[in-house]
Amino acid sequence: MKYLTSATAFLTAAMMPTAAVYAADTTKHGYGQGTAVDEKNRPCGAVSFTDQYGDSGAFALTGDENRIILTFDQGYENGYTSKILDTLKEKNVQAIFFLTGDYAKSEPELIKRMIAEGHILGNHSMSHASLPTLSKDEARNEIMSLHSYILNNYGYEMQYFRPPCGEYSEETIDVTRCCGYKTLFWSFAYVDWKQDSQPEPTASLQKLLDSAHGGEILLLHSVSVTNAEILGDVIDGFREKGYIV
Repeated sequence: MKYLTSATAFLTAAMMPTAAVYAADTTKHGYGQGTAVDEKNRPCGAVSFTDQYGDSGAFALTGDENRIILTFDQGYENGYTSKILDTLKEKNVQAIFFLTGDYAKSEPELIKRMIAEGHILGNHSMSHASLPTLSKDEARNEIMSLHSYILNNYGYEMQYFRPPCGEYSEETIDVTRCCGYKTLFWSFAYVDWKQDSQPEPTASLQKLLDSAHGGEILLLHSVSVTNAEILGDVIDGFREKGYIV
């Protein structure tokens, strides 16, 4: 299986060298980890995706069976990111925050705080466009225009990309790699983004703990009041299970 060997290596590895983009398949796929799991409690969809695309710099899992990585998608601000950052600081956890262009332009103080407190900024595209629906040049611009904005305005060079809507093709994975990025999906996510239908906190905490697995890349949305409320307990629960977070 083509996994990165450890979460530390995963978060600090040099980017794959830029190479020419060949006539890769342009078929649009929608990623999802699915509900079936293997003997290690890893979602089979995440395992098969990483096995298929890991050599192309696209991952849904890491190879570190002792670690869980927390990631947050930042499409817009709903007032909970400061609380999330407070909890991460209290628990001494480094997370990845995937930013859109709107968020990068509208929330400079939160982004500066993320950087100052040692978190990783990820690229979620300038306009949250579905890359497989774009030309290669348009897809490249979605990635690199945000890359340049973050570098020019925050002095930070991003290296991880999360495809908007979880939509990808072989071609967009190649385009992303040629932009100097690794593509990061996730190995677990749940419906936490609906503002008018937030999940119940106790049930959500249990769901996240029951789904824990080594090498997990957990996708959370910072617009969720539930996530902000239970995050500390989630981290404690993962650690009680023996995982590094």
